[in-house]
Amino acid sequence: MIVDDHEIVRRGIAEIVDRAEDLKVVAEAATVSDALVRARLVNPDVMLVDLQLPDGTGIDLLRALKAEGSKALPIILTSFDDDTAVSEALQVGAKAFVLKSVRGNEIAEVVRQVADGQVLLDDRTITARKNDADDPTASLTPSERKVLVLIGDGLSNREIGEKLGVAEKTVKNHITSLLAKMGLQRRTQVAAWVAGQRAASWRTPRDN
Repeated sequence: MIVDDHEIVRRGIAEIVDRAEDLKVVAEAATVSDALVRARLVNPDVMLVDLQLPDGTGIDLLRALKAEGSKALPIILTSFDDDTAVSEALQVGAKAFVLKSVRGNEIAEVVRQVADGQVLLDDRTITARKNDADDPTASLTPSERKVLVLIGDGLSNREIGEKLGVAEKTVKNHITSLLAKMGLQRRTQVAAWVAGQRAASWRTPRDN
C-alpha cells in the first residue's frame, strides 16, 4: 500500500512496484484518514508511507495502525533526511527509511526485502535510536524544548504562545509532537516529568 499526498509520486511508485512480477499494489491513499480506512480493508503486507500528509504525518498513521494490531511492515518515504523523523519512525516499527530521490528499481527492491523480513537501517540510525532511549527529550527540537520548560513552569498554551511570540496553534502542534517523541499522552504528564527532573537536579545529600 502506498500513502503519499502527491498523486504523481504515488502513481509513479505504484507503476514501478506493479511492474515487478512478485509485487502488487493493493491500495493507495493521500491522507491519514483515508489510509486508515483502506489499510483496514486490504491488510497490506508492506506500507510505503510519506512523512508529511495533509491531515497529519506518516508517523501518526503508523502509530494508529500499530495500536489496532496491524501487521503491515512500514517503509518511511520522505523527501528529506531528518534524524528526528528516523527516530520516530523506528518507534512505530519502521523497517526501512528511504528518500524520494532513490531510483525506481531500488524502491521495488526495498519493498521486496522488507516483505522478506529484512530491516534496512544503517548503523547511524540504530545508534541514534539507542541514544534516544536514554533521554526521552533527545529528539526534541529547540522550540519543543522551550515549550517543555514552559509547561513545567505551569503556563497555559496561550501564555506559552505569547512568551515565545508564536500562535497558540503552533504551541499545540509543538506539544503534540513532543508528547509523541517522549512517549507520553497528556500535557500533565509533561509537567510531572519536568517537575521530577527539576527535583532530581535540586536534590543534594543531607549533611551528617
